[in-house]
Amino acid sequence: MAELSCEVLVVGAGPTGLMLANWLTRLGVRVLVVDGKDGPTRESRALVVQARSLEIYDQLGIGDQVLDAACRAEALSPGTGARVFGRIPVGPLGQGVTPYPFLEVLEQSRNEEILYDNLRKLGGDVVWETPVTAMTQVEEGVEAKVGNDTVRARFCVGCDGASSAVRKARRIPFEGSTNAHRFYVLDAAAAAGLVTGAVNVRPGGREFLLAFPMPGRGNWRLIGLIRDEDADGVLDEDDVRERLRSTFAITFDRTRWFATYRVHHRVAAAFRDGPFFLAGDAGHVHSPVGAQGMNTGLQDAHNLAFKLADVLQGRRKDTWLDRYEAERRPVARTLVATTDRLFRAVTSERPVARALRGAAIRLAAPVAVRVLPRTAGGSRLFQYVSQIRIHYPIGPEARTADGKRDPVVGRRLPWTGRNFAVLRSADWQIHGYGGVEGTEAPDLGLPVHIFPAAPATALRPGYFYLVRPDGFVASRAEPAEAEVKFRHAMAV
Repeated sequence: MAELSCEVLVVGAGPTGLMLANWLTRLGVRVLVVDGKDGPTRESRALVVQARSLEIYDQLGIGDQVLDAACRAEALSPGTGARVFGRIPVGPLGQGVTPYPFLEVLEQSRNEEILYDNLRKLGGDVVWETPVTAMTQVEEGVEAKVGNDTVRARFCVGCDGASSAVRKARRIPFEGSTNAHRFYVLDAAAAAGLVTGAVNVRPGGREFLLAFPMPGRGNWRLIGLIRDEDADGVLDEDDVRERLRSTFAITFDRTRWFATYRVHHRVAAAFRDGPFFLAGDAGHVHSPVGAQGMNTGLQDAHNLAFKLADVLQGRRKDTWLDRYEAERRPVARTLVATTDRLFRAVTSERPVARALRGAAIRLAAPVAVRVLPRTAGGSRLFQYVSQIRIHYPIGPEARTADGKRDPVVGRRLPWTGRNFAVLRSADWQIHGYGGVEGTEAPDLGLPVHIFPAAPATALRPGYFYLVRPDGFVASRAEPAEAEVKFRHAMAV
């Protein structure tokens, strides 16, 4: 038995825990990551990496590795039953708002492998096969029983999934509901009947199917409702295979993985309890509709890492950490509520709901295929799904005079095509976009980056912008007011 110490104890080495450990290690924080598993996940449900998560991977310096490993879905293909209504190209929807205007399919296990490999390159590691069995709050922070050892840490972050030991130990309620249906997930080899290179979405009637292209020809991840079709009392692959063939005209040679599960919609009552924090599935779980789960956890970790580093390295007081819950829990609540409503709509067994669902798909899908790529509404939908449009309550500037959300302050920095490379330094910085050349920049000891005007964005010439290390805009000011305003924005 030994007594170990660190600044942050990360419980759980899934995508969220590994992302948190990567950023904390890079920022110079002493981290201990522990997990009861024997290594990175081999089978996983999460598999889409959204644009905002790719931006975070790029900031970490491993964006190219993720893209090389991923299978790109260039379109959405709506349909119902065996009928397909065409393709909605994703690229045009995200054009001009992100360097990554597509859906990248990369299962959780590969995300974990890439993050774990990068963590070791940074000098960190994971203590596998070592569960946390007890934890208490002490004067210096946290004391935890980890395997046969005692660990003392300033902070502890539970990234240990929906059955989080950290959340249970702190007795934080996990509020929400469980969908009555059971779902399957399977990896099909040599599948036919699907629109290639696209995410196939086929709700309607009593059925629901999501199909994601996977690396390798004819390989697909299929998700849908499962029923005991052969009445043998067992929910297995045979129940799915016949239903896919008869309802969706989809066939496949064999499965590489098959599992069933129930969908939960829950949010933890708190994301912070003193020196304890929750991130990822430990704080929120929901349906796979929209492919948001893993991405939300990755972004929880990204947000929290900078705040922990600021406090541990003396740049901020402990109250700065309260902003993590203030910023990320509303995101989780909105996401869970939205996916819950959508999921209920596509799985309701009520005859009226089924009839309306089928009619809506037949009427709306053909229109969407023609109209969405050419409208502002299509771009806005992409921004919501890709999690680019998230807004944080960063001070009074995050709201306009009429109470609306500011188009820049409180949001992720708008992409201009050339301004994201400087974010890789992961520090507070000041930006200007035309109209400030020759003016005196605020003397705050921060790097200053001047770019050409960006008329296609909401960034206005003649202003300086204060950008946080996580890429969110904290304040905007004219040159004469910038130093005072930015000092205040950095202090709150």
